[in-house]
Amino acid sequence: MTTQRITDDLDRLLERLPDDVREALQSPERREQLLEVVLDLGRVPEARYPGRALALGEACLTKDDLQAMVARLGRFGADNRAGIERTLHRISAIRNRQGEVVGLTCRVGRAVYGTVGMVRDLLDSAQSLLLMGRPGVGKTTARREIARVLADDLQRRVVVIDTSNEIAGDGDIPHPAIGRARRMQVTRPEHQHQVMIEAVENHMPEVIVIDEIGTELEAQAARTIAERGVMLVATAHGNALANLIKNPTLSDLVGGIQSVTLGDDEARRRRSQKTVLERAAEPTFPVAVEMHSRHRWSVHTDVAATVDHWLQAQQPRVQMRELSSDGTLRLVDEPEETRPHRRPALAAVPMPNPELRSVPGPLMASDASEVDNGPVATEDLQVICCGITSRLVDEASRRHRWPVRVVEDLAEADVVLSIRQGLGRQPSLRRQARDLRVPILVIKSDSLPQVERALERLLLRRDVPQEPEAVTPPGGQDDELAGLEECRLAVEQVVMPEGRPVELLPRSERVRRMQADLVSRYRLRSDVFGQADHCRLRVFPP
Repeated sequence: MTTQRITDDLDRLLERLPDDVREALQSPERREQLLEVVLDLGRVPEARYPGRALALGEACLTKDDLQAMVARLGRFGADNRAGIERTLHRISAIRNRQGEVVGLTCRVGRAVYGTVGMVRDLLDSAQSLLLMGRPGVGKTTARREIARVLADDLQRRVVVIDTSNEIAGDGDIPHPAIGRARRMQVTRPEHQHQVMIEAVENHMPEVIVIDEIGTELEAQAARTIAERGVMLVATAHGNALANLIKNPTLSDLVGGIQSVTLGDDEARRRRSQKTVLERAAEPTFPVAVEMHSRHRWSVHTDVAATVDHWLQAQQPRVQMRELSSDGTLRLVDEPEETRPHRRPALAAVPMPNPELRSVPGPLMASDASEVDNGPVATEDLQVICCGITSRLVDEASRRHRWPVRVVEDLAEADVVLSIRQGLGRQPSLRRQARDLRVPILVIKSDSLPQVERALERLLLRRDVPQEPEAVTPPGGQDDELAGLEECRLAVEQVVMPEGRPVELLPRSERVRRMQADLVSRYRLRSDVFGQADHCRLRVFPP
């Protein structure tokens, strides 16, 4: 259990506000969860809270009120920010063309002790940690607490590069919230990368906590520091890891992306285009955290593997962590060692169940020949996604409380859930699924309703009692019926209504002839593609 303690020094901020605003914020209910106070010339002052805003009085703010508050604050820096000494509050100014202050944003800074429990285990590994998230989710609070834990609890030499004085507060003496960590201030924001290098060269840190990485020079400085064996803790522009991959300035933080031209033999071996995208180097930050809210984080424990999966059009595995109201940390994903090595197989029923006609599903390819007659209702359905966002599966399982889990290893999977385009881009996955006798369910589109219908169909099919005689060898009558049904559904649901060609699953020569005959009855054209065991029929629109 993690105990949280919050200190905010709110009185020191309130005493610098105009009298009317200060009186309006005196009540405890208005001070609780206060995020910021907005003061704009000619407007009523406003207090902002999570999800709502509250007007403070009825009188509009005058220029004298703003000037009086600016006089109480003192000097603003080059980034138009000021602070209150030995506090974490930040006051940002809005100026007109003449350089006069016409608006102030007074952000309340709070030191929250105990939030590091979300990533406490990651700090012991001494791997560099990257935090991402939208404004207001607690990135600065997390960095501050991480710096304190590393310095006080783990006895590391920690230096905080505090560009905007958000982490350790304003003034020459750092706020007690960073513990024994040392703080280096930055005179101008554009000099942050120089101060980062200076900290390593002059002060021998084991850990460097950085304000925010936003330029290419800062990204290069971070890589230089990481290559010297110093642990980094930083935030970056963007609220998700995928944003960094697409950002040419900051992509080096996750290894960088380069275009590689393959030879003919290699392209054929990979079954891909000759020009592909690959990761250029090892990530500067091996671990990354996406902060969705203050109590829900996504953790990428292996950034290199995550980037490689995305570049190969695969869905990476992400660990979800939640902090309950009582301070208990909950891992949404079950640890690897607690999972059973064998999962129950799905029913080998190639034809759709007539009782399930109310649950439409475009195509079903079932090559499973091993049937587990034991109870399956208490086991999770292990699903591997191909061309489908795994979050849709998670959302559907949470919404309906279905026992469904997304896996990455095909050997653990009960079924492959795919869209046809995704399956076509990964022929090796289809081949491996056939070798492992893992059935494949192909749905029409990557959408939540389609995923929900597919999962409902799979769960119902799994729970249907199976008879041993229902299983027949590949190429038998059931395989013929499955091939014909697949062809019919492809023609009626995709080719004719949407005018798109459809490539069917590999079948025997006999089944392909039967499929081609069925296509001709629809007055459509088809052709055979592939070699040996991978020959399949492609159906063309009229």
